[in-house]
Amino acid sequence: MNQIDKYIQAATRDNTRKSYRSAIEHYETVWGGFLPATADGIASYLAHYAPTLAISTLKLRLAAIAAWHNDQGFPDPTKLPHVKKVLKGIAELHPVVQKQAKPIQIDQLAHLVNSFDGFIKNGSSKEALQSIRDKALLLIGFWRAFRSDELARLCVEHIQAEAGKGMEIFVPRSKGDHSRLGRRYKAPALQQLCPVEAYLDWVNVAQLQIGPIFRSINRWGQISEEALHPASIIGIIKQCCTRADIDGANLFSSHSLRRGFATWANAQGWDAKSLMEYVGWKDVKSAMRYIEVADPFSQQLLANGQPTKIGSD
Repeated sequence: MNQIDKYIQAATRDNTRKSYRSAIEHYETVWGGFLPATADGIASYLAHYAPTLAISTLKLRLAAIAAWHNDQGFPDPTKLPHVKKVLKGIAELHPVVQKQAKPIQIDQLAHLVNSFDGFIKNGSSKEALQSIRDKALLLIGFWRAFRSDELARLCVEHIQAEAGKGMEIFVPRSKGDHSRLGRRYKAPALQQLCPVEAYLDWVNVAQLQIGPIFRSINRWGQISEEALHPASIIGIIKQCCTRADIDGANLFSSHSLRRGFATWANAQGWDAKSLMEYVGWKDVKSAMRYIEVADPFSQQLLANGQPTKIGSD
């Protein structure tokens, strides 16, 4: 591979390449489509799988087909009006309610930290090591509202932390950083549930000086050289919630930390602009999707669950 090919490959994430390869294989092998494709062929493909595949999956398949045509120098048929109308019609006739991760509330976060501290004190050496790592993972993830891919990319050389003063975190790239410039974040030093202390404890115990912060730990308690995969962070969060006996552990995901912080900040009276700047959202609509607000009629409900009379008939 020459230098140009190396940079071209680096421009696309590994997960994206794998997803695109899978999508092209599905179109050609499973569906029996031909490449280069026509607008009619793609429209037929969309119509066939509309009842069984989510609109987000169909859009991913279209993105893969578009990328293939662009890479091979062919006109992109997915941008033609015929294909766009079919996709719009599918969205109208097959609406999907978007699933949202259950937010981790601040009291649940405190319960998780107590669980970690218990394993650190009384668990096996492996359980203690995992708990120190997971404590740092969840506290940094919550207070900085990081996604799982951002947590997986954190590196020791990109963080400056000092006990009692806070930490500065540089994230080289993230979902919304289309220009690939990276962004610096600050995390607070707190009296309780402190992400700075948790981070320093983990780095010291794991003796990390360079490279990924959050790494896998094998059955013998050995720490990997490689970063955790973003998908595995979801499993870690579910497992931590299960071990801490938190109800609905299977409903949590990596977005639970992001939603949990947004919900907490909203309850503390943060205005939308401050929250957007802190987390990195570009528009209010994105922020509102992550905030779980209280039921506006909750104060009108009786203890027996029957609604009171609101106004006159």
